[in-house]
Amino acid sequence: MLWKLSLTGIKSRLRDYLVLFSGLVMASAIFYMFESMASNEAFLTSNSTISSTVIIFRLGSVLLGIITFVYILYANSFLMTMRQKDYAMFMMLGAKGRKIAQMIFSETFIVGILATLVGSVVGMGLTSIVSHLLVQQLNIKISHFSPFSVHGLLITIVFFSILFLLAAIVNAFSIVKKPILTLIRADQTPTQMKQHKFLFFLEVVLGIASLTCGYYMMQNLEKFQLFGIVIALVTIVLGTYFIFHSVIIFCLSLLKKADGIALRKLNNFTLSQLSFRIREYTQMLSMVAMLFALALGALTVGLGFKNEISKMTNSFTVYDVVLNNAQKIDQQEVAKLDPKVNASYTQKEDEQTIYYLSEQFEQMPFIVKEGMNGDRNIKPKNKEITATQLAQELTLQDSLREYELPEQQPKEIKLVSQEEFSQLNLPETTLQLIQVTDFDKQLSNLEKLVAENKANNEELKNVDYSFTQKADVYNTFNSMFSGFEFMGFFLGLAFLTMLASCLMFKILSGSKSDQVRYEMLQKIGTRQGLLTQSIRREIGVLFLAPGLLGVVHVLFGLQMFKLLMSDPYDNLWLPFTIFFVLYFVYYVITTWLYTGIVLKKKA
Repeated sequence: MLWKLSLTGIKSRLRDYLVLFSGLVMASAIFYMFESMASNEAFLTSNSTISSTVIIFRLGSVLLGIITFVYILYANSFLMTMRQKDYAMFMMLGAKGRKIAQMIFSETFIVGILATLVGSVVGMGLTSIVSHLLVQQLNIKISHFSPFSVHGLLITIVFFSILFLLAAIVNAFSIVKKPILTLIRADQTPTQMKQHKFLFFLEVVLGIASLTCGYYMMQNLEKFQLFGIVIALVTIVLGTYFIFHSVIIFCLSLLKKADGIALRKLNNFTLSQLSFRIREYTQMLSMVAMLFALALGALTVGLGFKNEISKMTNSFTVYDVVLNNAQKIDQQEVAKLDPKVNASYTQKEDEQTIYYLSEQFEQMPFIVKEGMNGDRNIKPKNKEITATQLAQELTLQDSLREYELPEQQPKEIKLVSQEEFSQLNLPETTLQLIQVTDFDKQLSNLEKLVAENKANNEELKNVDYSFTQKADVYNTFNSMFSGFEFMGFFLGLAFLTMLASCLMFKILSGSKSDQVRYEMLQKIGTRQGLLTQSIRREIGVLFLAPGLLGVVHVLFGLQMFKLLMSDPYDNLWLPFTIFFVLYFVYYVITTWLYTGIVLKKKA
């Protein structure tokens, strides 16, 4: 009978249970996605040039475990908020405490284990889809990675089983020990808020000062180095807490005193709700802001390394493809490249000298890059070289010599007129140098021509790659940095999903107590549209505040990557857009669910 009543209660709150279940499924799926990579040492070591990558991911696993633990606490709180009145009613009807405890334990543990198993399967699917999309869309090259990881699966199942076992035990004991009246009136119990004015002012000052100190350290990391990182970490975490616990509350109190703002529509009610919520959610919002910074930072750095590949490739090479003995190449294949520069230089050679037509260099100047030394921080500029300059300067001849075949490079270069060239009774070959309009778009075609060039020239067959072939240079750097891109995307998506889910369930867990307030406003005639607008604004601020603070953290935190990247701030709009779109989706879902709980639809 008791189980029938329990099932009836679950059916009546089926939508809320589906939200809870889907949230737990996503939590275990994201945890599996991360563990499938973090537990794969072969993947980490083969796709990263940093020796401490394995340790970093071990620390990441611990951090994600802590976040998941907090997430389960909030999800569990949401579950108990839904069910505690039902359990109290069962007790009033004469159900024994032991039976209620058994029911709570079974319900929590079974829901958790089912969510974990389903989530692990979903995680495998997501891992496969995400890895495939990243490899295809970003042209990433990774090795030793598999969507299915036995080690990752075992860690996920064991970890979540322990968490849900603990949650089930805590739920069972907490419900049984509480008086029935407390359970029934739990959502009507007021929260006492005490505030000392001097301490409040001190927190405001400390919050601003801590963040200023932390940001200053990040801005000057080259000077402070490891000491700066430690100080920044402590002060930014402390400053983040005080920002939510005092600075934002102070700003809200100023808005409430401004009659022009506070007395319009439901603004005073919304501001009061926010003041209460932010005080209550201080730890939660602080954690979300820090995780937001970590997640957005990981995504930004991951995309930053992709930009770095192109920059480093361009700093090493001038031409996109070099064709030796180009007379053997089908020029229709070259035409498919849509070349913006297509220079062909006719060659004749003997044992000591290689001859070029000077007129061809006047018609199609040879291009070199000034400042081209592989330094990413120096943007090389193209410079056209005439035949006269090439004939007079040996350093420019060395630049041309780089594009010749290995057996040609030791020979002397001579530029001669058409008449002199025609008199040379020597075999004629062609050196063709090409630049394309869109390198990324033409990469596959360029690789085909590079392969054909190797096949046509016997001395190139034993050369794995050449720094004069842009496709080879690109693939070399791509193999070095692709691991960072892949890891950055995975970390960013994992932390974003967890932090947004934590915030969502924290807000939803307080919805029952808010229901009474909105019912009162409805009873006194407040329009449904105004109530919906108030909810959107309240939840919007709860999402936006940690998001904006997290963005500021990222903007200063990117200073740490100046040693690894030429410009960590390049193309910031892309990762920020991806992140905020996903974050906005969570805001919309939370608002929709919260509105459905606190606002009763009129018959």
